[in-house]
Amino acid sequence: MPKPLRIFIADDHEVVRSGVRRLVEEHPGWEVCGEASDGREAVTKAAELQPDIVLLDIGMPTLNGIDAARELRSTAPKSGVVFLTVHESDAVLQGILETGARGFLTKSDLARDLVAAIEAVERRRTFFSPSFTNGMLNENILQSTAHKKMRKTRLTQREQEVVQLLAQGKTSQEVADLLKLSVKTAETHRANVMRKLDLHSTADLVRYALRNGIVPL
Repeated sequence: MPKPLRIFIADDHEVVRSGVRRLVEEHPGWEVCGEASDGREAVTKAAELQPDIVLLDIGMPTLNGIDAARELRSTAPKSGVVFLTVHESDAVLQGILETGARGFLTKSDLARDLVAAIEAVERRRTFFSPSFTNGMLNENILQSTAHKKMRKTRLTQREQEVVQLLAQGKTSQEVADLLKLSVKTAETHRANVMRKLDLHSTADLVRYALRNGIVPL
């Protein structure tokens, strides 16, 4: 008897996790092996469980889905990632492409397309929400787009983590504690972010984070 496909669900909304769990468990040969309600919990648990597929919400607290996926590339390299999101922007697509993930599903398409997305990623194919991309994206187009975007100046993974926490209202001390940094290092990261992005206030930083899907609307 073949082993079941083990699927991990990470979303900060219990209602969403419950709905996704039901869709997964209704499919023969699939099982939910674990769940998480924030990005850091997702990284820790997925690294321990090594699921076949991780369903990863982009807009989660403590660590957004895109940064979580970057960490999972080294801690759970065999786990295929399908992003779940309400965001439909070029910035979000750019971030997804740069993680190397093959699946992207808007939450409005969940009920209709979750099975297709999981099956595609399981077979190492790509699946991006039809409502966002009008169907499957050609692999060459994905690689070309990602390559062009990578050439542009962008934040480091640590800087993106700092942006998320600051945009969520964390103080420099809280950022330092959560990321296991000194306060001075956390403040240096903040200063580098503001300089790179030409931002001049915390309000500017929050707007940037919202616009680019780093924190949920």
